[in-house]
Amino acid sequence: MLNRIISLIIKELLSVWRDKKSRMILIVPPILQLLVFSFAATLEVSNVSIGIINEDNGIISKRIEDRLIGTNIFSKIYHLQNKDAESFIDTEKGLVIIHFNQDFSRKVLNKETGNIQVIIDGRRSNSAQIVMGYISQIINQYNLDYMVQNNIQKSNSIVITRHWFNHNLEFRWFMVPALMAIISLMMGIVVTGLSIARERELGTFDQLMVSPIQPFEILIGKTVPGLIIGLAEATFLFLIIIFILQIPFRGSLLLLYISLFIFICSVLGFGLFISSISKTQQQAILGAFLFMPPAILLSGFATPIENMPSWLQPITLINPLRYFMAILRGLFFKDIPVEVVMTNLWPLIIISIITLTGASWFFKRRLE
Repeated sequence: MLNRIISLIIKELLSVWRDKKSRMILIVPPILQLLVFSFAATLEVSNVSIGIINEDNGIISKRIEDRLIGTNIFSKIYHLQNKDAESFIDTEKGLVIIHFNQDFSRKVLNKETGNIQVIIDGRRSNSAQIVMGYISQIINQYNLDYMVQNNIQKSNSIVITRHWFNHNLEFRWFMVPALMAIISLMMGIVVTGLSIARERELGTFDQLMVSPIQPFEILIGKTVPGLIIGLAEATFLFLIIIFILQIPFRGSLLLLYISLFIFICSVLGFGLFISSISKTQQQAILGAFLFMPPAILLSGFATPIENMPSWLQPITLINPLRYFMAILRGLFFKDIPVEVVMTNLWPLIIISIITLTGASWFFKRRLE
């Protein structure tokens, strides 16, 4: 029995490697996706165009303007008149308008409160909130510097901010480990999803069924190659993240690979289920892409699960990507201990058992 399973595993690996198209799919797209998405998939806001309406033209408003121009967040600064404000926002020429009143500098110099009006395009709500935070930070910092230079009494309360785990707030550090999990999911689903469907399409599945190999041996022979390819693919991506993208890994490699092994097993169960109900590779690919978008969106990849509607949050409990993404980010940033890893690992173990058992049962049913 063992020899038959090993022969089937070798045959499956060779069929994938000898096929030029399959080989290219396994090597090129994951690398391109990791490198491109690590820079493109970001919630940071940069290269923003803003408009400034300065009716004051005093020294204080000019200094604040200089600070806004000096930052690399705003790529273009437009000096506008009041009449231009509406069309500037309506035509999406810029995201923000900053308005200084005529008496702004005079009030500040007289130690009065000077008001600055900020008009933001609410159609881009997320970007608008982030840009508003940038502008507030620049103006507040100028306010503190001005008070120090002019010996103006300031509050005794000082807020000191420390960023744990990601001191420079590099968004790529947050995004890339998640991309590693997503690409591992995609490769695992595609490889196993195409395995049985490819046999059916090529007409070799019937030959396989009349051979002495038992159905459970076929399942093992189809699962193990996907597991080997998934681990090799994830290792390759991990090396790119560490040595090329230079994102630090602070956790345990042993915990990483144990979690990766169990995660890929859970993914292979879904892939085998898709493959067993598909008659052609095209159907298998469509089934894989039907599964992947909800899995990615419900994993906490871009938006926290806590922010999702209360009726939707329980659905995420059956999503293996949710747990593995939490483990990856924890190991990369925090060096989380074993007990924290286990809180996310035991649901993955349950999902793996259910999906692999369910795929095996369904596969046998299809053969009857």
